[in-house]
Amino acid sequence: MSSQPNQQQVNDTRYQWFDTASGSYLQQEEQILYDQAVVDLFGFNALQMGNTQMDLLRNSRIAHRYKSSDFTGISPETDLQCNDDFLPFADTSLDLLLLPHRLEFSKRPHQTLREAERVIIPEGHLLITGFNPFSLWRVAQGLKNMFSGRCCVKTFPWNGRFIGLARLKDWLTLLGFEVVSVKTCCHIPPFEQAVWQRRFNFMHKLGSRWLPFMGGVYFIVAKKRVVGMTPLKPDWKTPAIQPGLIPRPTQRKPTQCGTDRPHRKNPCEQ
Repeated sequence: MSSQPNQQQVNDTRYQWFDTASGSYLQQEEQILYDQAVVDLFGFNALQMGNTQMDLLRNSRIAHRYKSSDFTGISPETDLQCNDDFLPFADTSLDLLLLPHRLEFSKRPHQTLREAERVIIPEGHLLITGFNPFSLWRVAQGLKNMFSGRCCVKTFPWNGRFIGLARLKDWLTLLGFEVVSVKTCCHIPPFEQAVWQRRFNFMHKLGSRWLPFMGGVYFIVAKKRVVGMTPLKPDWKTPAIQPGLIPRPTQRKPTQCGTDRPHRKNPCEQ
């Protein structure tokens, strides 16, 4: 009998951290940010990649909403399984793409972003959440590993390759994305007990107001821009044809071949 874990066991091992106090706190904070962002984004097709235990598109008005996971994260909540290095979608086919904590666990984060740029339509949106490497979360986890003697042992999510916010913004700019907004969340340290989270609840307001860059997670809303493309918005208040351009009749009688001047020969009789 093979001793290798099946895909469902791998999935449970990878995402069991979300059942902890820190994982529940992170999901609560990120759900608020996604709910606020997707409600004002419109289109036809939206895709959430990863974190399928969360419904990040529940507040979206887009008709067709899907969830996908990689080949090691199959769960009943997913609509398809695919690799984020090569997405099975046509060019410019998605209006909205969500990447919740995909880049830090991607083998090739540059390729993941290039695929996102390929499948998103012009003026489409890309939403990204990632762990902030310069935050209290990273410091707290480093101190915990140091005092517990587990300096070389890293578990999810600390085994990911965290990407700095400034670097990620540079990558998006090079791919033609405009960073519309950046927010941070999870200012309470990642305690394993909920009672300690309640004791440090004051850091939520303190950090979000005075130390936003120290948040454990950053949230980016980016829009795909196309060079030389200027979207035109219809002006519904202006009539389609100006009144001065509408042709008006210049004659007052059915025909100009009248009998106003009987002494002259009628040209219609020639």
